[in-house]
Amino acid sequence: MAKNSKKTIVIGSRGSELALWQANFIMSELEKLGETVELKIIKTQGDKIQDLSFDKLEGKGFFTKEIEEALLSNEIDLAVHSHKDLPTDSPEGLIIAAVSDREDPSELILINKDAVDEKQKFCIKKNAIIGTSSARRKSQLLAFRDDIQIQDLRGNVPTRIQKLRDKKYDAIMLAAAGVERLQIDLSEFHCQKLNPKEFVPAPAQGVLALQIREEDKSLFEILQALNKQEVAAAIAIERKVLNLFDGGCQLPLGVYCEMDVNEEDETVYKVWTSRAKTSDSAPIFLFTENQKSEGFAERIVNKINSIQPTSVFISRNLHPNSLFLKNLSKLGYDVKGETLIEFKKIEYKQLPQTDWIFFSSKHAVEYFFDQQPQLTNQKIGTVGKGTSDAIRKYGKRADFIGYSTDTKLTGKQFASQVKGGTVLFPQAKESLRSIQKQFTDASKITDLPVYQTILYDDVEVPQAGIMVFTSPSNVDAFFKKNKLNSSQRIVAMGGATEHELSKHGIKKCVMPITFDDLGLLQAVFEQSVIYPEK
Repeated sequence: MAKNSKKTIVIGSRGSELALWQANFIMSELEKLGETVELKIIKTQGDKIQDLSFDKLEGKGFFTKEIEEALLSNEIDLAVHSHKDLPTDSPEGLIIAAVSDREDPSELILINKDAVDEKQKFCIKKNAIIGTSSARRKSQLLAFRDDIQIQDLRGNVPTRIQKLRDKKYDAIMLAAAGVERLQIDLSEFHCQKLNPKEFVPAPAQGVLALQIREEDKSLFEILQALNKQEVAAAIAIERKVLNLFDGGCQLPLGVYCEMDVNEEDETVYKVWTSRAKTSDSAPIFLFTENQKSEGFAERIVNKINSIQPTSVFISRNLHPNSLFLKNLSKLGYDVKGETLIEFKKIEYKQLPQTDWIFFSSKHAVEYFFDQQPQLTNQKIGTVGKGTSDAIRKYGKRADFIGYSTDTKLTGKQFASQVKGGTVLFPQAKESLRSIQKQFTDASKITDLPVYQTILYDDVEVPQAGIMVFTSPSNVDAFFKKNKLNSSQRIVAMGGATEHELSKHGIKKCVMPITFDDLGLLQAVFEQSVIYPEK
């Protein structure tokens, strides 16, 4: 490895606590390699202008431009950036020589404890005031919770937290990585970390970028010891999507990429995207996967640009405040929802004492808890985020959430979590028992029918461009009096629903990756892609 010991490496950094932590971290890593390093603080436009939100600042790179100019003029040799702050086009003569490990990419909501409501999405009380200046965060927050009020929040991380402490906001949103790096004591707040597959972070969030002059070959060689190639591969897709949308960090765009390995031991790139036109418009949520990174970002952007609103029918009664209905309606879709089945309560008298209670649907949650069971300290498991959200309306929290739409996999994961404990399964009469079948010891399982399903046999369903079937029973009820045509695109909620559709000759459909409104939205958007004829 080439050495640069004859020359002191000068790192340029902003003066905020987080920027200095990042710069000092890289300084320490370089010193471990035997290099001599010093630090120079540079003030940027973003530091100087504190009275405007990010989307009102002109141009791109308002946290990086002055540092890049110092690199080009040889005042410094190395710039350490939060990668998400960098424009996707580097100035001529500069390159990203290396990237760090990825810190937690999640968003973090800090909530004053008097503003907590655990029955609400994100645990924030109704009509709360939330501080953020990010257009991306605004668009997603309003998609999930349009009752909240969003006010601009500027300043470095400690300054923002102090504003929350001073009760200027009910809650604020920050990148989890920055808070964790500074090791700030947050015990006075309720902290809610958001799943990046649900609330999509900024491209390259949690990653440090090490920028140098392209001509500095010796420093490039030194920095390869710090470069994390797998991280670089993932964020290259994220930032290419940002580049193709011609956006900076003020664009309402979230992109998150994970690399996985399939059963054939091949790398699979999985990407979650949230794209809105403005900070207060509804975002398009998309999930896409591919085995090749080449051209993948272009494919994602082409999909989003080719989405055309259409009519949607879903076999479910829709609550006016549902994410599914509100998001699609705001984007110009004609949405109708009607269940093709009804449910009848089955009363139970006595509950067995078990270690766990597992719910495979929101209906099971409703018909179980509405009978006011006397519970002790049983742990709770659920299929999907939607079912776990239903639990919270009764003041409970899920200890296990099965996120996969493969119920067999969820069953195996849950059985492993239980570790020989006993489980009560509130369920539908004549349930398929997909979860229970994954347990090797049937004596640990107690089935409790709490409702039964009754099929309507005379419902005429309005024809729509996209038909969403939410259960096998709804499929059966539909085909009693209705047909599908070849031009309709189909969404099937889960493998059992897909299997039931196949019995009626439907071979091609899209399944959501999660059993909740967000998963259904992603599937509808996938089925809304209409490429122009060549």
